[in-house]
Amino acid sequence: MSQQYQLTASPKPFVKWAGGKRQLIPQIEKHLPEKFGSYFEPFLGGGALLFHLLSENKNLKGYVSDLNSDLILSYVTIRDNLSSLLKSLQKHSDNYFSDSKSYYYSVRESNPKSQIEKVSRLLFMNRTCFNGLYRVNSKGKFNVPLGRYSNPNIVQEENLRSVNQFLNHNKIIIKCQDFSSTVEKAKKGDFVYFDPPYQPVSKTANFTSYTNGNFGLNDLKRLAKVSNELAKKGVNVLLSNSSTKQVRELFSSKAWEIFEIQANRAINSDSNNRTGHSELLIKNY
Repeated sequence: MSQQYQLTASPKPFVKWAGGKRQLIPQIEKHLPEKFGSYFEPFLGGGALLFHLLSENKNLKGYVSDLNSDLILSYVTIRDNLSSLLKSLQKHSDNYFSDSKSYYYSVRESNPKSQIEKVSRLLFMNRTCFNGLYRVNSKGKFNVPLGRYSNPNIVQEENLRSVNQFLNHNKIIIKCQDFSSTVEKAKKGDFVYFDPPYQPVSKTANFTSYTNGNFGLNDLKRLAKVSNELAKKGVNVLLSNSSTKQVRELFSSKAWEIFEIQANRAINSDSNNRTGHSELLIKNY
C-alpha cells in the first residue's frame, strides 16, 4: 500500500445499507435545489447522496449524522486513520479466503474493543454477509448469516482512499446524534435531506433494526414537525419515504409537493420481494 495514491474515481458508499439511495441518485438529482448553502443529512446510512454532492462540489460544507454509532465510527475512522484500517481489512481478507465459513462466523461472534478492529469487523461483515444486510437483534448483536460470494472485495482500497480524500478535503462535520440536533444550525438557503427508516407499507414490512431501535409513527410526526419548522425558515427540505397514507397526510399542507418515484430494493432478504415499487420524494421548494 503505497503512500502516494492517485484517485481514479469519485467516492461511492463503502457499505451496503438497507434503504440505500445509490440506485435512485438519477431520480433524486432531478429534485435537488439549483443552489444551496450548507448541506445537512441526519440519516446518513451509506451516504450515496453525500458522495454524489461531494463529487459535484469540491467546496461543499455539510453536517451529517446517524444514530448508528458503529456506522459513524466507520466514517470517522476512514477519514482519520485509513492506513491502519486497510491493514486490518487485508488481514480479514487473507483469513476469509483461507476458510470463509469458519472465519466468517468467528468474526461474527467476536466483540473487538479497538476502534480500528470494530470498524474493520463491520466492513468485513458487510462485504461477506448474506445480501449485505446490516441487521442487529434486540440485544444489539449482528445476526446475519454468511453470504454466497465468489470473490468479495473486502479491502475496497481504491474506494476507501477516495472517501478518505473527499472527507478530508471538504468541510464535512460527522456526528452520532438525533436528526433534530443535526439540523439546528440550518438556515435560509441551506439544504436538508431526510432519509429516515421508512414507514412500513404492510404489517410484515416493519424492518427497522439498523440501530437496535425503531423509528415509529411518533418519530415520523416529530420529523414532520421539524421539517415544517425548517420550511418556515426558508430551508430547502427534501424527504424520502414509503408511499403510505400516514406519510402523505403528514405532508399534505400547501408547503409540500409530493412526487412518486419507482425504486428497486435489492437488499430484501426475500428475493421475491426485490421487485420495483413506488416511494415518495417530498419537497418544499
